[in-house]
Amino acid sequence: MNQVKDTARASVRLGYDGRVHKLFRGPAAEARFANEVRVLQHLERRGCPFVPRLLESDAASLRMVTTNCGGRVERLDEGRMAELFGELAAYGVRHDDPYLRNVTYSPQLGRFCLIDFEFATLLEAEAAFEGGGPAAAALAGEEKPPGRAETAP
Repeated sequence: MNQVKDTARASVRLGYDGRVHKLFRGPAAEARFANEVRVLQHLERRGCPFVPRLLESDAASLRMVTTNCGGRVERLDEGRMAELFGELAAYGVRHDDPYLRNVTYSPQLGRFCLIDFEFATLLEAEAAFEGGGPAAAALAGEEKPPGRAETAP
């Protein structure tokens, strides 16, 4: 397998079969894992075509396997990024980590895709409970991940 990311929060490897293997670790790993699984399942039920599909998940080992959504994007203007992350609202999700590192391009789909939903919020859940997803609650009071946007109250 090819190592794509190896940080204190996660290890991501690309398998020779093209599948993406992610291992969660570090602060609130259980909550981040559960949130990403929940959001990906929600997006699949809603038929969102520009996110990975969850193929396997194992809560005991905090591992998941998804389809591959293409290669990393090196440059994208801010307007196009805002539009791309904004598309998720139609599927009932806010990404909450809207940075270029979470954008890929799929030649098969002919479009930009989004990855890494561990901090995402289901909008229906937010409306019902007034707050972020489980990962946001678990991270309350902790240092935010590098590059993560602060939200105004």
